Amino acid sequence: MSIRRPDTLGGKAAIVGIGATEFSKDSGRSELKLAVEAVGAALDDAGLTPADVDGLVTFTMDTSPEITVAQAAGIGELSFFSRIHYGGGAACATVQQAALAVASGVADVVVCYRAFNERSGRRFGSGVQRREPTAEGAALGWNLPSGLLTPASWVAMAAQRYLHTYGLGPEVFGQVAVVDRRHAARNPAAYFYGKPITLADHAASRWIVEPLRLLDCCQETDGGQALVVTSVERARDLPRPPAVVVAAAQGAGRSQEQMTSFYRDGLTGLPETAVVARQLWRSSGLSAADIDVGILYDHFTPFVLMQLEEFGFCGPGEGGAFVAADTLPLNTHGGQLGEAYLHGMNGIAEAVRQLRGTSVNQVAGAARALVTAGTGVPTSGLVLGADG
Repeated sequence: MSIRRPDTLGGKAAIVGIGATEFSKDSGRSELKLAVEAVGAALDDAGLTPADVDGLVTFTMDTSPEITVAQAAGIGELSFFSRIHYGGGAACATVQQAALAVASGVADVVVCYRAFNERSGRRFGSGVQRREPTAEGAALGWNLPSGLLTPASWVAMAAQRYLHTYGLGPEVFGQVAVVDRRHAARNPAAYFYGKPITLADHAASRWIVEPLRLLDCCQETDGGQALVVTSVERARDLPRPPAVVVAAAQGAGRSQEQMTSFYRDGLTGLPETAVVARQLWRSSGLSAADIDVGILYDHFTPFVLMQLEEFGFCGPGEGGAFVAADTLPLNTHGGQLGEAYLHGMNGIAEAVRQLRGTSVNQVAGAARALVTAGTGVPTSGLVLGADG
């Protein structure tokens, strides 16, 4: 058994700035331009300048290198730069990396960013079309010859087993889609602003890969999002209320694959999410009952239900009923199903807005927010809290 050291990260760093481009299906500009716009907007929001920044963090999938973004954004010397693997699973881990750098004194102001033309450029929903001879490609090769070429097909396998095990129908997934689109309909920044849906709309949408319908699958988006992280002490001198990093974690489960962990003993849960949940609750001293708003990664609706179950908001197989009961304010920006698919970074920004009291779907008295990253892959999570 590994020895766990006390978590000393909580309360040392905070998100003090958020900035994004518009969310569209055709940005008309480069991914570097999107990144620079988002970084600039986040710094303006924080009341800081490019000269204040000495660290940058992004995803391995991002096409805009840290030094290139620094040059284009007018940022000078960097003392810290880092990238996180596993696609959407990296979102919360970028903030964790930034917070670790700030807490340890390696950097003072770190910007996390993600920018891509995911609709007009490389469409991740199209799946694996070509694989170089790598260890990653060899692992996927066990599943790809069976025709499982897209993320939707990978998730559908687990979703079908979930329904079978708990005696449910695919309408339970629709509960997530309806809630997300209800919030997106009131969010002017959301792609589906003014366009709520009903359970009947969900049931009428076409099959993508059974049991997933079109409205179970997130959209594809062009855009950029950036977040500014600094110490809590410095944050208190800045114009916006800080969103304090109460806890941060990464997690990968046993027999972990990238959305194709079909050789586990069971397919009805998300062990990587359980790893993150245990760390977050242990290090923060909190539980599901202490969370005021949940921003859960929603690339596909079934995995939202499984996340709720892994974090202890409800029991196994009860996620759909939990969402229907509207017990926990969920994805108040509209999520990736309703606002935009920015690999989860826009969800972190929404958690910050909730803690500031500026969300378009504001939860009264919101003081603690849970944010999760991509599921089915090695993942990450955050508990953010209001200062004081």
